[in-house]
Amino acid sequence: MSQFDQSAASDPRRQRKCTENRMHSSSSSRNISSGEKSPMKVLSQNRTPGSSKTPKSTGKSNSGKSKKQPKTPKTPTAGDRFIPNRSSTQFDVGYYKIMNENLAKKDEADTRSPSQVQYQKIMNENLNGEILSSKIISYKAKPPTAPEGHQNSLRILYTSSKNSQCKKLTRHIPQTSDRILDAPEILDDYYLNLLDWSANNQLAVALAGHLYLWNAGTGEIKQLTEMESSDAYISSVAWVKEGNYLAVGTSEGVVELWDVFKEKRLRSMTGHSGRVGALSWNSHILSSGSRSGHIHHHDVRVAQHLQGNVAGHTQEVCGLRWSPDGMYLASGGNDNLLNIWAAEGGRLVPQSQPLYSLTYHQAAVKALAWCPWQPRLLASGGGTADRHIRFWNCNTGSNVQSIDTKSQVCAMLWSAEHRELISGHGYAQHQLTIWKYPSMTKVAELTGHTARILHLAMSPDGSTVVSAGADETLRLWKCFAGSEQKKKAEKNNKALVPGMIRLSTIR
Repeated sequence: MSQFDQSAASDPRRQRKCTENRMHSSSSSRNISSGEKSPMKVLSQNRTPGSSKTPKSTGKSNSGKSKKQPKTPKTPTAGDRFIPNRSSTQFDVGYYKIMNENLAKKDEADTRSPSQVQYQKIMNENLNGEILSSKIISYKAKPPTAPEGHQNSLRILYTSSKNSQCKKLTRHIPQTSDRILDAPEILDDYYLNLLDWSANNQLAVALAGHLYLWNAGTGEIKQLTEMESSDAYISSVAWVKEGNYLAVGTSEGVVELWDVFKEKRLRSMTGHSGRVGALSWNSHILSSGSRSGHIHHHDVRVAQHLQGNVAGHTQEVCGLRWSPDGMYLASGGNDNLLNIWAAEGGRLVPQSQPLYSLTYHQAAVKALAWCPWQPRLLASGGGTADRHIRFWNCNTGSNVQSIDTKSQVCAMLWSAEHRELISGHGYAQHQLTIWKYPSMTKVAELTGHTARILHLAMSPDGSTVVSAGADETLRLWKCFAGSEQKKKAEKNNKALVPGMIRLSTIR
């Protein structure tokens, strides 16, 4: 094979042209050998010799090469690409955005509340301006603006108008407390229960050895009682459902019953060997839990008040709640146990062993709350070493759901109207968190306390929550305000019934 053939074999274009030349030469040789003449050649023989002309060159050489004509460009030489302007490009901002996206992908579980996200966004805009919202690459030329009065004829086809009657999905929750009250000398003790709100709109709060009543309607404050000994203190308070009697537990192991209208102590019930840190009413039965781990059931109507004594905990009982229908009693202790007791006849717990003894929590269980629209659903919160809120089905004793709150859970309350749960927390933010049930997404976080939140109580109308903190303040939060339509309906119903007794509301 010649050198030319080798180069042609390597180049497809030259190989194709060599093939055409060979075919042309082979066809010419066949025509000459056979003596046949083409029509063009016959015509040329009939012509006179003077009229014969040599054929013009076809522009191809013997080697098969042809001269290429210059082609006109299909696209213009300039303006065909977006060329970035390096002088106006923010490389630092671009790097910051890329790193933030990578960190966001790694940390998928964002525990920030909507208020925290909004706060960080506003601070970002105020400190950085529009730098972070601008594009990373800047181009030289911007698209021209439309002339004044220009109307796009296709706008009506591709523009959708917003529905003016869209439903409002979220409600406004004030981020600051509506009122702040001083609570000097309130005990910073996780295991006590020193706050409760009655159906008559009176707030009972124990400050060391003193017990005060605050009328939320009138703002009047009065002292109900005071401990005789300087070393003694009030360790728990609980209103009866009707709101006319108040149960008081003391550090001396005594349970007292007070008539708040007459401001008179009706009776003192003894029997506990340690301080009474938890109280809960079930009709005329008052249950009390003490530091010894025992739970006593008192029938306040009879002289022999002690109707039952159960020992389900090895350490102090710090949480005690009867279910709304009076069929179950939940008790939490410093031994990390959550016990659920079944009532007989809806009043007493005669058996010595609990129906369920649950050991999921890794710290003391103080925060207990029964769901108002699901009587068999119980929520419990653990202390510093646990930090979880857990939900229990009392029919089966199973753990339905749990969530890590990242901080100590001190108290919890349900909102029946909004199907939400509010929890009070300790270190590090000392915040109140509103959760949407059952998704358990954060609706809002309310901050203001400078120390851990110890107790929570709800107003009779369910619109206001009061929190007692170790910073010696009481803060009132209007976080569960009802809808305007419901308020108008209630107002009309009250106007139709003359002379009815109305509960005063917090101003």
